[in-house]
Amino acid sequence: MSTYAQKKGFGATIWDYLTTVDHKKIAILYLIAGGFFFIVGGLEAMFIRIQLAVPNNDFVSAGLYNEILTMHGTTMIFLAAMPLVFAMMNAVMPLQIGARDVAFPYLNSLGFWLFFFGGVFLNLSWFLGGAPDAGWTSYASLSMESKGHGIDFYALGLQISGAGTLIGGINFLVTIVTMRAPGMTYMRMPLFTWSTFVVSALILFAFPPLTVGLFLMIFDRMFGANFFDVATGGNTIIWEHLFWIFGHPEVYILILPAFGIFSEIFATFSRKRLFGYSSMVFATVLIGFLGFMVWAHHMFTTGLGPIANAIFAVATMAIAVPTGIKIFNWMFTMWGGSIRFTTPMLYAVAFLPSFTAGGVTGIMLASAAADYQFHDTYFVVAHFHYVIVGGVVFGLLAGTTFYWPKMFGTMLNETLGKITFWLFLIGFHLTFFIQHFLGLMGMPRRVFTFLPGQGFETGNLVSTVGAFFMAVSTIILLINIIITSVQNKKVGNDPWGDGRTLEWAIPSPPPFYNFKQLPLVRGLDAYWLEKMEGKTEMTPAEPLGDIHMPNNSFIPFTTSLGLFVAAFGAMYHAEKSWGVTVIIIGLCITLGSMFVRSIKDDHGFHIHKEDLINEDKGGK
Repeated sequence: MSTYAQKKGFGATIWDYLTTVDHKKIAILYLIAGGFFFIVGGLEAMFIRIQLAVPNNDFVSAGLYNEILTMHGTTMIFLAAMPLVFAMMNAVMPLQIGARDVAFPYLNSLGFWLFFFGGVFLNLSWFLGGAPDAGWTSYASLSMESKGHGIDFYALGLQISGAGTLIGGINFLVTIVTMRAPGMTYMRMPLFTWSTFVVSALILFAFPPLTVGLFLMIFDRMFGANFFDVATGGNTIIWEHLFWIFGHPEVYILILPAFGIFSEIFATFSRKRLFGYSSMVFATVLIGFLGFMVWAHHMFTTGLGPIANAIFAVATMAIAVPTGIKIFNWMFTMWGGSIRFTTPMLYAVAFLPSFTAGGVTGIMLASAAADYQFHDTYFVVAHFHYVIVGGVVFGLLAGTTFYWPKMFGTMLNETLGKITFWLFLIGFHLTFFIQHFLGLMGMPRRVFTFLPGQGFETGNLVSTVGAFFMAVSTIILLINIIITSVQNKKVGNDPWGDGRTLEWAIPSPPPFYNFKQLPLVRGLDAYWLEKMEGKTEMTPAEPLGDIHMPNNSFIPFTTSLGLFVAAFGAMYHAEKSWGVTVIIIGLCITLGSMFVRSIKDDHGFHIHKEDLINEDKGGK
């Protein structure tokens, strides 16, 4: 019996997922972990909204509110949105380019486990003396004065997690450059693959500034350095620059994959080729490029001066142009199309006005003079939630529904999906639309309560009611997932019926080698072209032969675990006698794992041609 046949018989166990290097299983790990942190961040949001539902509320104390607020933002950006975006990229991009896996399967696994252990480390702060409390941006003037270890958890946790993201971005870049199927030129790549490509480049250049900033904060907090201590010649504003040089490209790191998902959905359910493909590619690249030229619009009130403010204001306004190109192209894709209002399509259509509203308020904030009025008010809170929720979360919910059958081979219930959509849409606008007016009336951000008679009562109560709508919709989504998983009704390779790209040409869920024979790509929307010629499968670009695949490995898990252990030692080294010992133990685990990987004679295994032929015949 071949290695392939032996491996196939055991099924997917917990051990299999702990050791997997298969991009599709890693996508499921990202989906589960990101979904869990999304729920955690959502609960933190509910605590915020309950606290602000009425004036002078004492649901939580001021100090705890600061911790909840900080952890909500940090969790949603770093531990929910990012991994869910990576789940979509892992699940779809290698299939769309006709690859059998990513370029570096072991690094793909390492990237996930680094993210996971970093996220767990950060959230353990709740149980070990208090969470970070300086806001999700953790400005140095606040974080240097924060008592306890909350900020240390923040800096070390994000450092570990960010390393995983950086590794993942490099991996995706190399995969797209080197592993496209024969005939898959750059201008034949689907828009989701293009967005993955640009986002991976953004990650490559945006995460190092965050890494540097976090290192400086770690050395200030734990080892007595003075990078941010003004009294000893440091500069707190340097943290803001380092953070936002990462932080504004991060917005596009999150939103561009959502744009890619919507591009696939609009074309699929309008039964039309995406309008203006070339201009969409150009707009995606231009957004990535301009994303690095706008960071200081977060800092208009720090005293950079009128020239710097003007430059960043103009750049911020300019970045709206390629986004506007995309909005019109999506609308023209629907124009004259045979539209089917499935659950993913409902999210896509609702995204257009929701995200556009966030973009319009972004242009308002881009005016430095106006920003002096809006800055640090609830107007800004409303703006970025319209962008992040109205764009990224809508995209992730749409993508999860759209690609669920490809990932799991089952179809989420459409009725429950539409109920989830309408509740979430109504709740989203109820929660955040009114916050624009709260901000214009003068309600500041990050306050844990407000006084009666200031005019904020009605707006905050409406906002809290909307948050409960979103919470109920999330619960219905979970019920939908459970019901679908229990019923386990299998679907075919193209369950939506109008699939256009390569991922819909193979079984659902795909075999772990993806393609028996690499496909020949003859144009944009490669699978649609084959269907139009009456074919049900892609034209192969190679004869049937043996397929080489990598073995599973426990090493990425142990490498990440070692850094997780070492982080505890680093945090407590100054006050606990065992701190340095724990650092050494953790680093030994990590370095030992890497050494084992380097000397291990692991050439993977072959799936033999005979096994593939027997599989076609229904054999084992």
